[in-house]
Amino acid sequence: MRFRNLIAAALATLSFIATPLSARADEVIRLVGFGDSLMAGYNLDSAEGFPARLQAALVEKGYQVEITDAGVSGDTTSGGLARLDWSIPEGVDGVILELGANDALRGLPPETTRENLDAMITRLKERGIAVLLAGMLAPPNMGADYEAKFNTIYPDLAKKHDVVFYPFFLDGVTGNPSLLLSDGMHPNANGINRMVEGILPYAETFLTGLKAL
Repeated sequence: MRFRNLIAAALATLSFIATPLSARADEVIRLVGFGDSLMAGYNLDSAEGFPARLQAALVEKGYQVEITDAGVSGDTTSGGLARLDWSIPEGVDGVILELGANDALRGLPPETTRENLDAMITRLKERGIAVLLAGMLAPPNMGADYEAKFNTIYPDLAKKHDVVFYPFFLDGVTGNPSLLLSDGMHPNANGINRMVEGILPYAETFLTGLKAL
């Protein structure tokens, strides 16, 4: 009888140990897409926006992930920094950080953009939240000097903070009328799909790193 009791106790202990491990393996990874109109899906249905389409692509590949859209049209890096803490709730595993396009369009000082993005990444990491940094490029009409200062911001910060870095959020979309809305600036539904296709390998690397933590 005592032997049976010992066996039962051992099995119960193994079950107790195994359950958290199993639950952890099945946990949904929670991401937030934090950005401007490019993240928010300007003039698109929510199901056509970037967070929804990226989530669908990742789920199709077998990842258990939920991506919340925290994009605000017209937002600058200053606006993003001001709303960062209350826009990213507790329990979030990672953030796709996409801001800076409006800074460049408005000709805001690249030094300010750099400082704001640096501060956002620092705050998120202090909270234990991983960052996938989505890069942006300055419009050519801003001039060579502005372009040179702005375009180094994202690779520099990615290296400084050792975060996963996608060099250009609009890669393959900018300059392609078939992938843009009539304003010539914002992606249409097909443009969003192209953006998802481009960032997908980087998002997978990001998720793999999160699962390893």
